[in-house]
Amino acid sequence: MVMIRKDKAETILAQLKNNFPKVKLHFSGSTPPEIFVGRINYPNVFSGILSPTFKGDTSEMSSPEQWVEKNLSIAEVLNFRGQMIYGRQVTNIKASKSLQNVTQELALSSRSVSTEFFLKKQPQLQYTSSNILSIMANPAPIERVILEENPFVEKKVDYIVGDYDVKANTALQELYKAKISVSHLQKLFSVGLLGVKTNRKLVPTKWSITAIDDSISKKLLEKIKLYKEIEEIQIFSDEYNGNHYEIILLPGEFNFEVIEINVNDQNGVWRDYEGFFGRKNYASSVTGAYYANRLAICEYLEKFKRQATVLILRQVSEDYYAPLGVGILRELMRRALQKEYQKANLIKEALAFCSTRLRIPIEKYTEISWIVANYGKQKKLFEF
Repeated sequence: MVMIRKDKAETILAQLKNNFPKVKLHFSGSTPPEIFVGRINYPNVFSGILSPTFKGDTSEMSSPEQWVEKNLSIAEVLNFRGQMIYGRQVTNIKASKSLQNVTQELALSSRSVSTEFFLKKQPQLQYTSSNILSIMANPAPIERVILEENPFVEKKVDYIVGDYDVKANTALQELYKAKISVSHLQKLFSVGLLGVKTNRKLVPTKWSITAIDDSISKKLLEKIKLYKEIEEIQIFSDEYNGNHYEIILLPGEFNFEVIEINVNDQNGVWRDYEGFFGRKNYASSVTGAYYANRLAICEYLEKFKRQATVLILRQVSEDYYAPLGVGILRELMRRALQKEYQKANLIKEALAFCSTRLRIPIEKYTEISWIVANYGKQKKLFEF
């Protein structure tokens, strides 16, 4: 769980201020769509909609998939975030209110939706940040919201959401198989559109992001752990906005470890891991990035019908001065794994190769790594 430096708060606020929307209490705009459900004071939480004050295709304003694909800078992303108003109100997770009904309709859409907003007060020039979520700015209490057009809903989404007897996890797997994006699945889950009807409720966005990554990767692992092991060491690498990844796949049963170190604070280390039989508790050190990384790895292994022991080293530099959410880390991992990999004969050679691209000494990682300490020493299942 790499934290952003506090001395960058003024820089972030200044960039957001440059794009602060000057609006009246009534405006129309196209939401990407972006929905947010808070967690403070649960089960009575803030929930609402983020939207700019103009119309058109605004999907890029809240899409980590597009940010990484287009290699957008943090300044460019903050430009998007600063243009959006976060209209919100307090909602009980089980109560059905008009705003909640609108957010559910928006969450169904895979395209931007023209929406009319009526605010109680002007937006405030402030923002909230999290290691899980991208920056959210310009909050304003909302009176009501009206859709100005019908959302575009994929047939599979419409069918699954309308099935009140299917369990949430089954619904997720069906939609994932139908190529519905992870970001879209997170919205559907967060606004309470999946699962048995009596169990449906709002889920804080922060929780839903991790829940989706965790659920999908666990399902993939059920198959992956039955596949043959990879036959050679594979090394991948990529970087985006100060987030540098070294990814080492080793022949062996599925084991998984993520180690994160910040260039500006090399004594601050975040690490979580799991063996072949998985985790029993939340990855409380690396937090959401752990599950985002694991999903990308599982997608790669499933594609080639192989399993491997996986070591992920993340180096965070001063260039990552504003949080963009764990979505960019999932997409960065996906991008890295699409590249051609380098080979090594021994884990020592792989680590030495990685060290040439890291500013942090490789020993900072290896001296605390569970995989480095145990690789080659563990018994395989058939040896018990």
